[in-house]
Parts: sequence; C-alpha cells; structure tokens
Amino acid sequence: MKAAVISFPGSNCDFDMLYALQDFGVDAQIVSAKQTALTDFDAIFLPGGFSYGDYLRTGAIARFSPIMSAVTQAANAGKLIVGICNGFQILTEAGLLPGQLLVNATPGFICDEVALSIANHETAYTNAYEMSESIVVPIAHGEGNYFADDDTLARLEANNQIVFRYVNNPNGSVHDIAGIMNERGNIFGMMPHPERAIDEVTGNIDGQNFFKSILSSILTNV
Repeated sequence: MKAAVISFPGSNCDFDMLYALQDFGVDAQIVSAKQTALTDFDAIFLPGGFSYGDYLRTGAIARFSPIMSAVTQAANAGKLIVGICNGFQILTEAGLLPGQLLVNATPGFICDEVALSIANHETAYTNAYEMSESIVVPIAHGEGNYFADDDTLARLEANNQIVFRYVNNPNGSVHDIAGIMNERGNIFGMMPHPERAIDEVTGNIDGQNFFKSILSSILTNV
C-alpha cells in the first residue's frame, strides 16, 4: 500500500499521520499541497492542523490548493480519501463530504480524550472493530461541531454513512456525529485523531484498529 499525506501550509499533524502509517508498514510519504498529481498512490490522507491559518473558515482556503483537484480525481477513481480534523473540514469545504464543521457549541478549543462508539463496523475504517464497541480517541479542535440539514442527516442515517459517534458529545455535533463517509464508502472524515492513539507509550492504542481496517481494506481490493 502506498499512501500520500498532504501537507498544507499550517498542517501540524502531517508527520503524526506519516509515522502512524509507517508503523503499520505502509509506504507513506509527505506530499506538498502545491503538487498536482496523486496517481501513484492507493490512499490519500488529509491531516489535522490549521491549514492557511484557518483564515476565513477552517478548510476554506485549503480546498483551493492545487492538490485538491488531484484529490477529487482520486476520489472519483474510487481511491481511499481520509480527512482527520482539519482534513475533515477541508473535505466538507471541497464538497467531497456533506455537511459543515462549525464553531464548538461552547466556543473555545477543546483538547481532550473522548469516548466514541462504532456506528458502522462494516467500513474500510472500522472493519477491525466490533459493532457498538466503545473506544477512546484524542480530540483537538475549536470548530468540530458537525452540522447538516435534516434531509442530509436522513440520508446519512439511512445509508449507514455515520461511522463514529461521540458517547458524550463534546462540541454539539448533530446526531453525535464524530465521523462520516460518502455513499460509496471511499471518502471518510472524522474530527478525533486516531493517529495519536496507536503507541503504548501514549497509554492509548484504541486507534490501532482504525489503521488495521484501512490496511485490510486496501490489500483486499488490490
């Protein structure tokens, strides 16, 4: 498996993601947002951070980066696209995932560990987990309040596109949504950081099965 980790100006979790992927034997590399091609990669990861300083809106400028045309092409070709935190925000701004990430219901930056439940365990991101399993994953965001209109929410629920939910909602997200995927299942975004929960030294390895799921899915479809 060969993976690209996109580095936007202001990304600060790109190397966290890179090292996490490499820990699982993935041939991963950092790719600048100035690049225009991603044809050599099986999966593309948009990491957390503050792309372009989060000016205007989180992800609003990053979605116009040269690399995003290549990300869209890869998505349309069925390749796996994963956005974590700011990466999730960028995917919604680019229209690759529905909805919008708003300012937390109680304004302010939240840095904590939160419990998540697995809402759909039959996905490329959760197949190594059990249905309704509860895991603990770090969060770090000021605009993680997921919002979508009623029709969109109804479609997300009906199509089992909600992948993770908050057990105790920290930011006001509708339907306790922590992570979603598109209908096809190849584009995914979540606000929590599974790449920060894979090493025993941190005292938390609940994110390991996230990466094992992705690796299993890619290898199965190669």
